[in-house]
Amino acid sequence: MSTFYEFEIHHNIHRALTHMGFEEATPIQEQTIPIALTGRDIIGQAQTGTGKTVAFGVPLVNMVDVEAEKIQGIVIAPTRELVIQVAEEINKIGRFQNVHALAIYGGQEMNKQIRSLKKKPQIIVATPGRLMDHMRRKTIRLKTIEMVVLDEADEMLNMGFIEDITMILSEMPEEKQTLLFSATMSKAVLQIAKTYMKDPETVAIKAKEVTVKNVSQLCYKVRESEKFPTLCRLLDVNNPELAIVFGRTKRRVDELSEALNKFGYKAEGIHGDISQDKRSSIMKRFKEGRINLLVATDVAARGLDISGVSHVYNFDLPQDPESYVHRIGRTGRAGKTGMALTFVTPSEIDHIKTIEKVTKRTMEWVSVPSKEEAIENQQRKAADLLMEIAGKANLYSYHGIAKHLMQEEDPVTLVSAALKILTKEPKDQGQVKLTDEAPLRVKKSRAEKHKGEKPYRERRRRVKVKN
Repeated sequence: MSTFYEFEIHHNIHRALTHMGFEEATPIQEQTIPIALTGRDIIGQAQTGTGKTVAFGVPLVNMVDVEAEKIQGIVIAPTRELVIQVAEEINKIGRFQNVHALAIYGGQEMNKQIRSLKKKPQIIVATPGRLMDHMRRKTIRLKTIEMVVLDEADEMLNMGFIEDITMILSEMPEEKQTLLFSATMSKAVLQIAKTYMKDPETVAIKAKEVTVKNVSQLCYKVRESEKFPTLCRLLDVNNPELAIVFGRTKRRVDELSEALNKFGYKAEGIHGDISQDKRSSIMKRFKEGRINLLVATDVAARGLDISGVSHVYNFDLPQDPESYVHRIGRTGRAGKTGMALTFVTPSEIDHIKTIEKVTKRTMEWVSVPSKEEAIENQQRKAADLLMEIAGKANLYSYHGIAKHLMQEEDPVTLVSAALKILTKEPKDQGQVKLTDEAPLRVKKSRAEKHKGEKPYRERRRRVKVKN
C-alpha cells in the first residue's frame, strides 16, 4: 500500500494529511490520486467509507492556483450533511495551502451564502438544487471551473437531480477535468459519464470488500418488547465510544432517544423533521464525543461520513438489504474494526437470509448478555476510571480527608464505595414502553409457498382414491 509521500503533491498537502492522521493511502486513494494528478477524467466505483473524499480532495486542492481569486473547483453531492462533511475535509486538506472550500446547500440563508461567496473561495461544495439557485441569481458562475467532482452520483440521480446535473455540467467549460464517484453504475450514471466525460479511466473498489470486511455482524433474536432492555444491556457491555442506533421511523427515533436519555445514556435523534440548524448542532456534539449515541433513520443517516464509529445497532431491520449494507458501512472504516448488532424478531428471520445473500456473508447468532455480565462490565469500567484518575490527577488536596476516612473505615470498604458511585448499574428498562413497529416480512413467491408440497393434481387425485 502506498504512502502519500509517493504522490507528486504539494508539500503543504503532505503536511495537512499528516496532521489529519493519514499515513497509508486506502485502495481508492492509491488508484485515484496518481491518475487524477495527470488531468484525466475518472469514474470511481466506491461507497462511502472507502476514503473517496481524500481521493478527490487531494488532487482538487493540488490543482488550485492560490493566486487566482476565482472558483476553480466544484464538488456536487446529494445531501446537506455530505456537502458539509466534504467541505470540512477539503478545508483540512487545504489548510496549509491557503485553499478554502465553501459549503452551499438548501436550508441555509441565501444572503449568508452570498456574503461568503464574496470572500472568493477557490472550491465550492454544493447540493444540485441550491447550486442551481445561485446560477440563476448569477452569484455563482461556472466558466472558471477547471475540475468538477460528482460525489455519490447514483444517489443524486435516484433523488431526481438528473435535470439539474445535466444543466450544471452544460454550463461548465468543455476543457475541464471530471471525476465521478458512484456506488453503483446504473444506465443513468453511465449516460452522464458518456455525455460529459472524455475517455475516463475507471477505478473500481469491490463493494463487499468495503462494506463487511472489517465489521463483525451479530444477530439477536428478540421479541419487540425485549428490544429496549436488550439494547441497554448491550450498551453496558460494549461501552461504545461512538455508536449509531438505527430506527425505522421518525416516531421510533424520537421515542428511543428520549428513553435512552431517561436511563442515563447520552443520545440524540436525527430524522427528516429535524431542522438543519439542530442537525448540525447534534452532529457537531456527536463528532466531539459530547454525545456518544446517535439515533437515526436511514434517510437522516444517508451521506454521513463520521470517523470513529465503533458500533452500529440495528434496533429495527431496514426495509431493504441495500440499506443494511449502507448502515453497517458507518463503522469498520479506515482499517479499523467495527461491530454491527442486529435485533431480529421471530417473524423476521427470512429477512436476515435475504440480507445474507446480498452481503455474501453469514451472520453470527448470539445470545443476549446476562444482567450479571452487564453489571460486571460496568464495575470494570468504574475501576479503570478510578485507576486513571489516581494515575493522572493531582490528588494532594484530598489526602487529609482520605486519611480521616481510613480511620473510620477499612480501605477495601472505601474503594468499594467509590466504585459503587462510579458504576452505572442497570435499571429496569422493561418499564419503558415504545410504540410497536410492524415486523418486516419477505414476500414469498408462489413456488416458495408450496415448496415441499405435492403438485395440486396429485393431492386431489390422492383424495379421490381415499374416498
